[in-house]
Amino acid sequence: MRYHILYRYMGFILLLNALGLLVSALVSMVYQDEALTLLLYSAMVAGIFGIFPMIFVPSPKQISNNEGLIILVGSWLLSCLLGMLPYLLWGGEFTFTNAWFESVSGFTTTGSTILSDIESLPRGLLFWRALTHWLGGMGIIVLALSIMPAMGAGMKVLYQSEMSTLALDDFQNRTKSSVRILAKVYVGLTGLEVAALMFCGMDWFDALTHSFATIATGGFSTRNLSIASFDSVLIEVVIMFFMIVSGVHFAMLFAAISGQAKNLWRSPFFRYYLTALAIGILLSAVDLNIHKYSGFWEALRFGSFQLLSVGTSTGFASADSAIWSPFTQLLLIFFSLQCACAGSTSGGIKANRIVIMGKAFIRQMKQLQHPHAVIPFTIGRRTIDRDVFENSVLYVVLYITVVFIATLLLVATGTGFLEAFTGSVATMGNVGPGLGSIGSLGNFDGITTAGKWILSLTMLLGRLEIYALVMFFIPKHWKTYASF
Repeated sequence: MRYHILYRYMGFILLLNALGLLVSALVSMVYQDEALTLLLYSAMVAGIFGIFPMIFVPSPKQISNNEGLIILVGSWLLSCLLGMLPYLLWGGEFTFTNAWFESVSGFTTTGSTILSDIESLPRGLLFWRALTHWLGGMGIIVLALSIMPAMGAGMKVLYQSEMSTLALDDFQNRTKSSVRILAKVYVGLTGLEVAALMFCGMDWFDALTHSFATIATGGFSTRNLSIASFDSVLIEVVIMFFMIVSGVHFAMLFAAISGQAKNLWRSPFFRYYLTALAIGILLSAVDLNIHKYSGFWEALRFGSFQLLSVGTSTGFASADSAIWSPFTQLLLIFFSLQCACAGSTSGGIKANRIVIMGKAFIRQMKQLQHPHAVIPFTIGRRTIDRDVFENSVLYVVLYITVVFIATLLLVATGTGFLEAFTGSVATMGNVGPGLGSIGSLGNFDGITTAGKWILSLTMLLGRLEIYALVMFFIPKHWKTYASF
């Protein structure tokens, strides 16, 4: 293993974080708040540790798959460690465990928080908190690749390590252009939402921080009551639109913008994604109209926002879903498990895997009816390899197993069952809120210290889709088998 190569690439990630901290310090300077010094100090620490390997370690022509894996996971862990420094320096509610939890929640775009009074934080710190979403949303590695010099094969290894395996088919052999596509769509959507929210009455700070959280499908808000604080239908509609868009495969969005919008509806994954959301919204609105709200439009307003929020793993809140009926809460749990499409910033099992499993079930039923028939496994116009189906099923089983184990461990630490289960679902899916005391208008401060570390681990497992993080902690996978 060529450790100096690892240091070089992770050094660049630290420099990227240092730049984010400097921008946050600039915001702090504009508002003349108390976070300026701690943000500058954090930026200095990140810059010092990031600059030396960039200066003294030569750029390699190639990196192996194993090195790419270690760079990927190491960069995530280093970013989370660095991200907690401003919180620790601020103090208050930020104990070491709370600072780690908040930082991991930010970078993994989970949006779960330990804060009971978000509005008491200075603007500079709130900006950094939102910026961790934006940096983590597209993937720290992919974001870095979009601004790094050309790296040949190394670029492809890092890119493929970061992207979900279900999303890579659309990007085969086009790594450089793919990274540019992601960057353009990501930045473009952010800018559009900022403009739309400002048009609806938000100031630039709230518009920018909430756009960071929406496009990254994160959920950190600058307000204690999240989006409910604004009490604006227009703002909710804008955010709902961008939540839906951010849950779509970014390559498909780019194709649609480039004049191939008809290809969107041809995708069975996209059709299922929108159809499932539409059915979920209708069912929740009807149920809430019966059990919670006096008018259908009011039920539709709050039900649709909350369901889209968890269904895209964003985690914003316009109402307190913890007091809703069990039927709608079960819908929220289902969409917290599934979430949006592969190739987006969303977490969860992914709608793609649900479609693959559904198609496999239908194929198996046909095979049972006609045992000797040769029935190809097709989705849309494409024939799917059996490996894709098997990997999807295995991932879903592993995913549910992690949720079960995390729930079991949380209950063992003294957490109530409702909070333990929905907290595990929410953090594994990078969704944010659960139910009970950790509901949409609650927070995770009441979770035990051990529980917060468990949930931090599930956030990372969900963001890195289990395998990368597990392999990182198995030493034999650190071996480099390729010769250079």
